[in-house]
Formats: sequence, C-alpha cells, structure tokens
Amino acid sequence: MTDWIKAARLRTLPLSMSGIIMGSFIARWRIIENGGTWDWKIFAMALLVTLLYQILSNFANDYGDGIKGTDEFRTGKAESRAVASGRITAGQMKNAVILFAILSFAATLALLYLAFFRENLMQEFYIFVGLGIACILAAVGYTVGKKPYGYLGLGDVFVFVFFGLVSVCGSYFLFTKTFDWDILLPATAIGMLSAAVLNLNNMRDIESDALSGKKTLALRLGFKKAMVYEVILLQLPLILMLVFMMMNGLHTQGKYYAFIFFILMFPMTGLRRKIMQIKNPQELDPFLKQVGIITLIMSIMVAIGLNYF
Repeated sequence: MTDWIKAARLRTLPLSMSGIIMGSFIARWRIIENGGTWDWKIFAMALLVTLLYQILSNFANDYGDGIKGTDEFRTGKAESRAVASGRITAGQMKNAVILFAILSFAATLALLYLAFFRENLMQEFYIFVGLGIACILAAVGYTVGKKPYGYLGLGDVFVFVFFGLVSVCGSYFLFTKTFDWDILLPATAIGMLSAAVLNLNNMRDIESDALSGKKTLALRLGFKKAMVYEVILLQLPLILMLVFMMMNGLHTQGKYYAFIFFILMFPMTGLRRKIMQIKNPQELDPFLKQVGIITLIMSIMVAIGLNYF
C-alpha cells in the first residue's frame, strides 16, 4: 500500500484542488449576492472528481515514463517512480490506470447528475460528459501512447487549459449555469501557476529528458529561457486576480477583505528570487510543492475574502 500511496504523489493534490475551490467559491459569492442557494454537494463531488483525475494522471505518468525507459535517466528525484524502480510492475500500474479511469468517469457522471440532470439540463449534461472524457484522455495522454503530448512539448498548454480554464470555468458553470467572461481572469491565474509547477518539474529534469528524448517546453527553450518563462508565470497571477476584483468594483464597495490574497505578494516575491538563484536543476525540486501550496492558499484566500467577510 505504501508504494501505491507514493505513486499517487500526494504532494500534487493541493494544486489540482485549487481551480475547483476558485471557481466554486466565486460562483458561491455571485449566487449568494443574488439571493440564490449554493449546493455544497456539487462542490464535494467536484473535489472528488478532480482528485481522481490527478491520481489517474500520476499513475499514467508513472506507467508511461516507466515503459518508455524515461525514468532510467533520472537521478536525485524526491519521489522515485514505482514502475521504473520495480516496486510496482507495469502490468499492475496499467490496471490501476484503467481502474481510476473508470472511477473518474463514474464520479464525473455522479457530479453531472447533481449539477444538470436533476434540473433536466440535458444539453449541458452531455457537453460536460464530453469534457469529462477529454479530461480523462488528457490525464492519460501526457506520457501514454505512441505520441504522448508531454514528449512533444505540449504539456504546458494542456496543464494551462485543464488545470486552469476547464477547472475554474467548469466548476463555476456547474453552480451558475452561465459563463461570465471575467471568470477567465482567475482561470488564467490558476492555469499559469499550474504551468509554473510543470515547468519547474521539467527544468529539474531537463538533463535527463534530453537523454531520454522527452522534448518538454523547458528543454526546447533551454534552462535560462525556461527560467524567464517561470518568472513570468509566477509574476502575473496576482495581478490578474487584482484586475478581477477591481473589475467587479469590490474596492469601491468597501469590501477590502476580498483583496486579502494580495498578501501572497511577499512570499511569492521571495520564492521567485530563490528560484532565480538556482543553477543546478536538481535543486528546483522543493519549489514544486511550494508553488502548489501557494496556489491552493491563494484560492482559499479568494474564497474566504469574497464569501465570509
């Protein structure tokens, strides 16, 4: 069981929850402001679905890199891969991927039943079923298959879309049944921070990926340019959230607690400075967890600032 828990890579789960928290509680704020009701059961199911997607992705990543031999070139990793190390066989991991794909789809159907089916919103139900299938395929397709997109330098794009746009905008729509253009600002903020985590991961593995033929965006850019890209990804999210709050007039309404998230400017500035000082790619590993936790904290602060003050 210990090997399976390690393979699930629990330190990646806070990042996956951030988009759901952001979208759900922005929706709650708007629903309550308009005198409506917010269904906590939809939120709980949405969290379960995203956690299943993340574990599915981690298992598929372990399996895909393991059977391709990518992990054989990696050294100094905080979490050694289960298939590459032999702790879990490729066959066992493949079965786990299939199992979690089924569980993820079943949980998705349950979530969409709560959000749409009971209200007879059939068009929305089927659209989101297709979106759920796309999420499952994206989770598996990062490293599995003949042409996995993670090996083509497209991982950043997919992470931005699914962790940011789909997660935030999708969870927002589950509650409001509408799409508002300004929700793209927090969705982009979460997407950029999620891409920042992936870029750090790929910068850390840049030397081993070059040997294994895994052409990530960080490898294509080179370490120095990937570092510039990382700084941009970490710089813009707070600005985007600030623009979102001001577009909604919260500063003119005296709701200053909504801006509590901006206190993260101080730890994020320090974090960027530390990352920029790194010369050895292997030393980037601790920052993956830190960026993930900051992303989760930002989502929680936005949720609290909008809803409970």
